[in-house]
Amino acid sequence: MGADRTLAALPGLVLIHGAFHTARCWAPTVGELARQVPDLKVLAVDLPGRGASPAELREVTLRSCVDSVVEQIDRAGLGEVVVAAHSLGGLTAPVVVERLGPDRVARLVLIAAAVPPQGATDLDLVAGRPLRWLMKRMLPPGRIRQPPPRLLARACFCNGMTRAQRTLVYDQLCAEATNLYHEPVDRSGLPGTVPRTWILPRRDRALPPRTQRSCMANLGRVDEVVEVDTCHDVMVSAPAMLATILAERCASGTVMAPSSA
Repeated sequence: MGADRTLAALPGLVLIHGAFHTARCWAPTVGELARQVPDLKVLAVDLPGRGASPAELREVTLRSCVDSVVEQIDRAGLGEVVVAAHSLGGLTAPVVVERLGPDRVARLVLIAAAVPPQGATDLDLVAGRPLRWLMKRMLPPGRIRQPPPRLLARACFCNGMTRAQRTLVYDQLCAEATNLYHEPVDRSGLPGTVPRTWILPRRDRALPPRTQRSCMANLGRVDEVVEVDTCHDVMVSAPAMLATILAERCASGTVMAPSSA
């Protein structure tokens, strides 16, 4: 891994899923991490109302997501961590980093993440007023949005996947809390000293590269961009590659040069 740290000093790795997903979406990558770096502690969390984190989805908020992630990290006994988030998890992860502080977070890794401008909402990322208006009508706050049908999920999340990979994605799809799309984000307390990595899938249809680059600008600073030639759900489509990237970021005590994969 070209590590600057010994295995004993590796931070734990926290994985935060995106919309309509559960912690199960990370299973292929977690398996690869166990093979590549067996001593690395990995925690794939379920956000409230998903999987092992029961909650009333109509009442789930960004704050409750942050509270849940921090609670799961502490319950797992993790000290220093790398926080990695996919897609809509990009709303939660920066606040988790703020809550834990720079003494406990070695790096923030965002993977095809939704990052609205400071004070804006996820729906503000939707291009064009007519489409944004339609999405707000389709996703009113305080509701539960059922998971997308398989054809739509395949088009948005799974392009280029094998049948077995698509099945894994379909089997873990779940309902989503619409509150998360409407809440303004506040990243004002995000520590500036925590290194930031962005993993950009070049064939992403859910958050195309152009949108992701806008999200990087919204974040304000990205220390490295790692481009990968795959679809939105890279944790399923290319788990070995993603595991290597994440393991290297856990092992590195310094910001690495921009690269492509």
